[in-house]
Amino acid sequence: MKIQQHHYLNGTWLDYLSPDFDSKQCQLVLAFGSAEYVQKPEIFTHLKSTYPAANIILASTAGEIINDSVFDDSVAVSAIQLEKSRLSSVVTTVKEHESSYAAGSFLVNKLDTKGLRFVFVISDGMHINGSDLIAGINSQLPEGVRVTGGLAGDADRFSRTYTGLNEPASEDNIILTAFYGDELQIGHGSSGGWDEFGPERTITKSDKNVLYEIDGKNALDLYKQYLGDYVKELPGSALLFPISLRIAGSADNLVRTILNIDEQNKSMTFAGNLPEGSKVRLMKANFDKLIDASAKAAGDADTESAQLAILVSCVGRKLVLQERTDEEILIAKEALGDHIKITGFYSYGELSPYNSSSKCELHNQTMTITTLSEN
Repeated sequence: MKIQQHHYLNGTWLDYLSPDFDSKQCQLVLAFGSAEYVQKPEIFTHLKSTYPAANIILASTAGEIINDSVFDDSVAVSAIQLEKSRLSSVVTTVKEHESSYAAGSFLVNKLDTKGLRFVFVISDGMHINGSDLIAGINSQLPEGVRVTGGLAGDADRFSRTYTGLNEPASEDNIILTAFYGDELQIGHGSSGGWDEFGPERTITKSDKNVLYEIDGKNALDLYKQYLGDYVKELPGSALLFPISLRIAGSADNLVRTILNIDEQNKSMTFAGNLPEGSKVRLMKANFDKLIDASAKAAGDADTESAQLAILVSCVGRKLVLQERTDEEILIAKEALGDHIKITGFYSYGELSPYNSSSKCELHNQTMTITTLSEN
């Protein structure tokens, strides 16, 4: 595997070239950038002319990651030339399917699953139910195939997200890239670092990702009791107070972020499902733990022989860390090692298994790291 990177910043392309990289043999280009730039035909045209045979994937972000730094209003590009493996990409739109589950199932059925090792997912971040999307993908995959990825972002606007395969990015697209070959090595890690507080409670009324009642009481009113002055800043301030979720029958805790609130129906809409009977607790930021979680995710990602690391971190972490955001990238890079090329973005949802023995799940408010290499 060979990696070559570019960064579109302040109207100029900065090129980080590898002398032995053959642009005509490049199979995949990942371009993570601001919503404005990833829609521009000239950005796509430049990448296509540079890498004519590659599948080019674009996604809007809440911040771009390249090397050891975080940027806004730029495009971070990583070109991948596989030497012993192969890949293919497929795309669909949310509105073509009756549900997010159906969209995930449909995409996997478009893939050749013989020899499939890994699937990387880039999805719309606003019109998708991430939990159902991943459930649909998992339902059709052979055992042992790893899945990671992320939901596109739109800075802190939560308005529209954009993704694209082999064309300028647009709304509603879901893209799967399948990797094949016995020489391919995949690692992954995901960690949050948030502190839980308050009593553990039970979800008593919900509809997929819409929460109505906790312990028989209105969930929105209960949530507001803990926010104090932050109530005035809802729904944006909800990023500072995510919810820890433990689904019945599971020992693992997931994190869920509120996307919107409905004052009339007294409900909260989350990025992923919250099944009735699940246990929940409120969470709050611990700055040092958030940054340390980035190092843990890197350590779990099996980095000994890795050549590329894709970092997908949550927009909520960026809003909390603010000027310390670079620290979580720096500590990840330190754990990963100087030999690894780093790319990634701040997202509206992270996709990764909870651990090496579990299937992919939707996460919020985590740093999720995927590492790639070939033997």
